[in-house]
Amino acid sequence: MVCALGAAVCFGTATVLQAVAARAAGADGGGGDAALLLRALRQWRYIAGLALDGVGFLLQIAALRSVPIYAVGAALAASLAVTAVVAARLLRVRLSGLEWAAVGVVCAGLAMLGLAAGTEGDRSGPDWLRYAMVAAAVGVLLLGGIGGRLSGRTRALLLGLGAGCGFGVVEVAVRLIDSLRPADLLANPATYALLLGGGAAFLLLTSALQRGSVTTATAGIVIGETIGPAAVGVIWLGDRTREGLTWLAALGFAVAVAGALLLARFGEAPVTQE
Repeated sequence: MVCALGAAVCFGTATVLQAVAARAAGADGGGGDAALLLRALRQWRYIAGLALDGVGFLLQIAALRSVPIYAVGAALAASLAVTAVVAARLLRVRLSGLEWAAVGVVCAGLAMLGLAAGTEGDRSGPDWLRYAMVAAAVGVLLLGGIGGRLSGRTRALLLGLGAGCGFGVVEVAVRLIDSLRPADLLANPATYALLLGGGAAFLLLTSALQRGSVTTATAGIVIGETIGPAAVGVIWLGDRTREGLTWLAALGFAVAVAGALLLARFGEAPVTQE
């Protein structure tokens, strides 16, 4: 659980650092998205954000190998609370009373999960599940193709939901990889599901945040990356809670996700006047 919370801190802080770098890069001159990205890559804050993303991903993998998927998913959704708090300090974003309350709600939900979560499930899942994850990753790409043709909030929600499902595929695929030997990795369909799901999620996320409502897209991401993977972990991978605390885990999961949804506008750290 410490690794999951560490990943949330890394992802949440990286979002703010990259937002600061993007603002500075935009002020340096015009150009398209590629030019903006190249200017951002010359700034230490952007590089630091990418480094934190890398550390966060490693911590996420470590967490998924130790605690149930539902706990990791809720913790990653809570990265929005980290983004909100860091943005309030570094970007001088004003949080409303409701948003500060939402940060507290997220923390309360994670505390309940931490108390109730057991160890990760000891089942490897049925063989078809690995192929199902590959199919799900392909489905994410198809969903992105459909969502890209829409407009407005529907487009942002569908792309965000697809990105969340892609991240969810990654979460499940990590659990389905039981050997890191190169030959075993190449023979395991979960490896391809992880790569395809992660790549598809990144593409859909970028598209959703470029031309759509950040709040709507992020809400879709939170839903997609938490509910489905949590169900897979409980039903097929043997994820359980501590004895007698299933109700507390369910309540903590719901509370943490609800708090994250209230903070959805921080899916892309907002930039305000200093």
